[in-house]
This record gives sequence, C-alpha cells and structure tokens, in this order.
Amino acid sequence: MILPVVKYGNPVLRQKGARIERITAEITGLIDDMLQTMYAAAGVGLAAQQVGKALRLTVIDIKDVRDRPSSLEIGGKPVTIPDHMPLVLINPEIKPAGKPVTGPEGCLSFPEIYADIERPETVDVKAMNEKGETIEFRCGGLLARAVQHETDHLQGILFIDRMSSETKKELKPQLDELQETTKAGLKKDARA
Repeated sequence: MILPVVKYGNPVLRQKGARIERITAEITGLIDDMLQTMYAAAGVGLAAQQVGKALRLTVIDIKDVRDRPSSLEIGGKPVTIPDHMPLVLINPEIKPAGKPVTGPEGCLSFPEIYADIERPETVDVKAMNEKGETIEFRCGGLLARAVQHETDHLQGILFIDRMSSETKKELKPQLDELQETTKAGLKKDARA
C-alpha cells in the first residue's frame, strides 16, 4: 500500500524514532508499504517518520541511479550493489569513515527543494535487517549519503539542519510556504 509522505511542518518529522526490538507482522507490513511508497515517489530512501511513524526504520534503494556512483563493502570486500538492494535498516548505527564531501540532496518531505550538504564520504553501518539479522557494511558515494540522510530522519534531524546558513536563507521563502501549507492541512484534518 502506498502511504502518504509527510511534508515539512508535520511534527512527526522532528520525533526521534523508537527502537524496534523484534520483527512483527506489523513491522513487516510497514516495510513493504514503505518500499512501495518510496518507489512510487521515485525516491532512493524513506524513513518511518516520513510516513508518520516515529520508529528507527528506513528503506533505501539506489540500484537505478546511474549518474551518482556508490560503493558497498561487506566484510572488507567490495560487493555488487544491485544484489543488496533494497536495503532495510532497523535501529541503524553509523560511524564516519571518510573525509567530508559536499553533494546535492533532496528529500521527499521537501518537494522540489534541493541543496548541497556536507557529509562524510564513507560510513560504517551496523543495523538489523527485515529478517532480524545483524548486518554490517561500509558504503560510500550516494549510498553513504542516503544512509546518513535517512538515519538523520530517525533522530528527528532534517537535511535543512545540515544546510549552510546562506543556503537556508536563500530557501527560506520556499521552506516557510511548505511549512505553512502543511500546518494548514494538519489543522483542517484535525477539524474534519
């Protein structure tokens, strides 16, 4: 089922996600719905907060992106990325493993808003997958950026929080308009 994507201005985007202790039918269903939602929105990542659930769960799939390279290593050996997509990360922990680089980012919760964000080029990741197994890997390029962006969501951190003050100032009219539209919609829904 395709879920509505929560937009900037909805308070759930600022909530820290609760840890998921075990894989239930509800969690499995949510993972399936999140994957369908991400593909329908042509995104490369989606966090539970973006579909209104404050949980430490994100889905990522970068296999169809050709213009922004990625790397993935498991057990210190490079692996073929499409073989490991989509990625389901539950309770992810990340550690920077590379120098900071600046690159373009967008977010499904911020339609048509893009900015250059500085993040470590490579990260080490430890998480649980959809089967409840612990997975560990090192990733770089777009995949590392997507993992960091989505993991931020699980902490209630948005990509606008990582923008330079100059960029944020330039985007302020668009951000204010999006936030006001979202809040107006939430008030209308509350009255309905």
